[in-house]
Amino acid sequence: MPITASCIRRMFLLSPDVIFLNHGSFGACPREVFEDYQRWQLELERNPVEFLGRRSGELLWNARMELAEFLGARPQDLVFVPNSTTGVNAVAKSLALKPGDEVLSTDHEYGACDNAWQLACRERGARYVKAAISLPFDPASFVDTVWEKVTPRTRLIFFSHITSATALLFPATELCARALRAGILTFIDGAHAPGQIDLNLRRLGADFYVGNCHKWLMAPKGSAFFYAREKAQGMVHGLVTSWGYSERTDANSDQEAYAGTGTFERRHQWQGTRDIAAFLAVPAAIRFMRKYNWSVLQKGCRALVAQAQSRILADNGLSPIAGGVPRLQMLAIPVPPEGAEQLGKWLFREWRIEVPVTGFGDKRFVRISVQPYNTRAEVDTLVRVLYEFRRKCS
Repeated sequence: MPITASCIRRMFLLSPDVIFLNHGSFGACPREVFEDYQRWQLELERNPVEFLGRRSGELLWNARMELAEFLGARPQDLVFVPNSTTGVNAVAKSLALKPGDEVLSTDHEYGACDNAWQLACRERGARYVKAAISLPFDPASFVDTVWEKVTPRTRLIFFSHITSATALLFPATELCARALRAGILTFIDGAHAPGQIDLNLRRLGADFYVGNCHKWLMAPKGSAFFYAREKAQGMVHGLVTSWGYSERTDANSDQEAYAGTGTFERRHQWQGTRDIAAFLAVPAAIRFMRKYNWSVLQKGCRALVAQAQSRILADNGLSPIAGGVPRLQMLAIPVPPEGAEQLGKWLFREWRIEVPVTGFGDKRFVRISVQPYNTRAEVDTLVRVLYEFRRKCS
């Protein structure tokens, strides 16, 4: 007998009075994964010296082994970070940019990451260049559109796997392959990818990749990863200079657990005292998805997203921003710009619907995220009240 959305909803800690269609912002952690997270926190407190000083290296390695298998990567090429933006900053602050060098990106990137690159380029006299990716989005022209902005000064191409405001899936493999042939580094912001689409980082071919585990993978908040190909690892320093930069283990350093590990891991993973429980609970999130055959349930989510888009667009006489059948559980659905600034607040205040209103240029969207805990009735409510809001504003 198929598992119902109501059953799945009870597996989460979400407030029962909220229609939660915003998994894409911060995710939502299943109860059993959260309990695993708390178990690790309690274990740490029983003997913090033993846990952090003597066991943490092995524990983190074991967690990264499971994550690496899930991502199609090697564990020695991954480190845990609190969020994707942290990994972006590690590269932006380390990359040896010279005056006149260029970092190429797109105009669909997440604002925090834009800020990191703008500052890095400004401090070193480099340029942050953006390729304009127009709407409606055409995946077939994406690589050529970005490549038109490549010059002999382009040192790195930074772009989203799945964009934040517009929820577009960019053809990452094709762009990475072209950049590799040209000797240009690639860096993918995969904040929304792990757990929402299948990943094989080795086949993808990016030099650097960051992804959140606390979004679609449903791990606890503050769990993400930073991946670097072996040949690129020496280019990046840890954001904190700490014991990971020691050439040998000092008996007084409380870093026995890290003796013998690789330079990339030591520099980025051992950055002083911190709670690593969220990192260690990532395998529990992976096991949760496998236990409930999540990939099958996600097909129903994509169908709900497609139905919502069809009805909302019909109600407003608008067109989608990308053609074809939606391939993601997250979709930016155009809505009229009138009253859009107040729409998100009104939806939550009047209807307890948690969904973001995003924008690109002069266009406004309701960015809906659907997980197996969402019901058709919840999506129907959103469609209905959006229609009411339009009538109210007209």
